[in-house]
Amino acid sequence: MTSSWSLRRRRSLADEARATTTAPPRIAVLTIARDEGEMLARWVAHYGRAAGHENLIVFDDGSTDGSTDDLPCTVQRLPGFRKGNFEAGRMSLASGVAQGLLGIYDVVIFTDVDEFLVPDPARYADLSDYLASRPERVIAPFALNVVHHTTIEGPLVSGKPIVGQRAYAQFAPLMCKPSIKRVSAAWTNASHGIKAPYVPDPGLFMVHMKFADLDLLRRQADRRNQLAMSVGRGKGSSWGRSGDDLAGLLTATTAAAAASTGGDVPEFDPTSVLPARLVREEDGVHRAVGPGHIDNLRNQPLLRIPERLHGIV
Repeated sequence: MTSSWSLRRRRSLADEARATTTAPPRIAVLTIARDEGEMLARWVAHYGRAAGHENLIVFDDGSTDGSTDDLPCTVQRLPGFRKGNFEAGRMSLASGVAQGLLGIYDVVIFTDVDEFLVPDPARYADLSDYLASRPERVIAPFALNVVHHTTIEGPLVSGKPIVGQRAYAQFAPLMCKPSIKRVSAAWTNASHGIKAPYVPDPGLFMVHMKFADLDLLRRQADRRNQLAMSVGRGKGSSWGRSGDDLAGLLTATTAAAAASTGGDVPEFDPTSVLPARLVREEDGVHRAVGPGHIDNLRNQPLLRIPERLHGIV
């Protein structure tokens, strides 16, 4: 549930933002989706509030669940990525479209449908206010993998914000990726890298929902695992795991992590992380570094999501 403090604070910041004479940046937001009905509607609603639905583009990679029908934004249906060229094709598409859009827009954002960028509400009114205040050419967030603590949290209630229903997360260094840019530098490494320097900003959060619900994780993992087996997508990633495998891992690791704290789970503190250590440069590519999803889930400590983020996504 959203705290009264955070509601009052966000309203105050919004009033301050409206009082400024600075023109808001023109923001375009992109994603590529396939059968992501559970999260896509939330993605469209979240970024539609931030940038305007008319400035969102969803590239539909062959969905069969009807999730891209009748969306209040632009939907471009793709003929399909070439076999064995999924990630390279995704990055080429996202980077090429972003380069063109930067001739019109001030900022382009690219995320997966389960990745939600949230400026710290203690400092910014909303994403437009944040971007008006941050002139960096490339911006990356501090990422939190939201987790379903199945011992004490039930299934998600549809139509209500996830953060608040879910109170726990793990810091995810690899997800502190360059999702926002004002330059044509290409994204690489499944969007975890870019050909331009950046340092992740503790004033911007990404809440990543891959592990936010046990049943959703199981269904989505099975869909991706089928693609991994049939057309070779996601080789060497969690796409090679079945839904039951990942669901069991989530249940076991959250229970073990909670037990290790004795029930006293600390709140995530962005000041505890050194941003420069989250990025490595090699051959002109600057990329987020850290463990993959499975190792992150197994080894990162359990943290409470800051209360000021509850109710936003």
